Amino acid sequence: MERIQSINHERIAWCCADYGITPDELAYELGIAASSMEHVMAGEDGMTFNQLRKVAEYFGRGVLFFLESGPVDVAQVHTAQFRTLANQKPELTPSLKKLIERVEKQRAVYVSLREDLDDTERLQFTPPELARKNPQEAASIVRKWLGLAEENDFNSYREAVEAQGLLVFRSNGYNGKWQIPKQNPILGFALYDSTCPVIVIKKQSSDTQQSFTLIHELAHLLLHKTSSIDDDQDFQSHQGNERDANAFAGHLLVPNVFLTVIRDVGRPHEVSRYDEWLAPQRKAWGISAEVILRRLLDAGRLTHTQYSAYRQWRAKLPVQEADGTRQYRYREPRHLFGDMFVRTVLDALNAHHITLAKASTYLDSLKIKDLHQLENLYAGL
Repeated sequence: MERIQSINHERIAWCCADYGITPDELAYELGIAASSMEHVMAGEDGMTFNQLRKVAEYFGRGVLFFLESGPVDVAQVHTAQFRTLANQKPELTPSLKKLIERVEKQRAVYVSLREDLDDTERLQFTPPELARKNPQEAASIVRKWLGLAEENDFNSYREAVEAQGLLVFRSNGYNGKWQIPKQNPILGFALYDSTCPVIVIKKQSSDTQQSFTLIHELAHLLLHKTSSIDDDQDFQSHQGNERDANAFAGHLLVPNVFLTVIRDVGRPHEVSRYDEWLAPQRKAWGISAEVILRRLLDAGRLTHTQYSAYRQWRAKLPVQEADGTRQYRYREPRHLFGDMFVRTVLDALNAHHITLAKASTYLDSLKIKDLHQLENLYAGL
């Protein structure tokens, strides 16, 4: 089979370095002979078109990217938001880097479809003015801005955030291109944009954990006006922006007035019974017991010893898997991309701005029969 000439091997080397792998590891990953890769990296003809296409797909680039002359312009390849996340977490895995870029492309699709529908103002992102140095006051303002009721769950928090012009994605529980692997410590990230920010949440074993991640990432967007990527350690941080985001999330999810319904005299002596003790509040507010306990700790109603003992007890419990199911394939885009994104794609399809094939691509490559089922779901059929 004919080998391609003029492959820019420096661009392959740059992409490998960007993803933290070697050309040899890339060849092994893609099933390309090591000798073929060696020839290419030496500036010789050593790769077929199909092999180069595999390389391009692996790095999320077009084939022409590796045929163009000259070095890589980082500002054109990676957005400012992507570079912000990469600087915060230099150890980002290749799959997570791909996910971030995929999310950025999906946001661009959404904005473009809104423009085609001449519907860019209805959900314009117009955040309130907040005092960055006062997370408690900011949380109170944002809770009213979101129009939250006294009782909520993850879905209602998500809908309230989306209604203010943000996109909220949640990674898949099963293995796939939209998954944040369960072994990866990253719990969520946010991509700042002045017109349409995006929050991405890792699917976790319970919705209550996802609620805190959502509001923590919202804090970065509203308080700090920057992109951010967070793991479990960030959610326990007492420093800088992470401290502020944690305080903001705690006060928004559990305002001071909520704490008045919790009776200290009823607190069990055994930390293993704290979940049971706080069960009514956990259900009503759609959050974990740990979030409530942290607020009680900050309010001086719980000791550090009690709080730490609870966390240690929780850490020893078996982790529930969040692998998800594909039984109802047509519902997945809604869980993954949120209601507003799915509605926008379907509206664009019904207005003949895009084809069925395009709609399928935007909705996680749904099969046409599943796409029709999704349409029926939104039509109430």
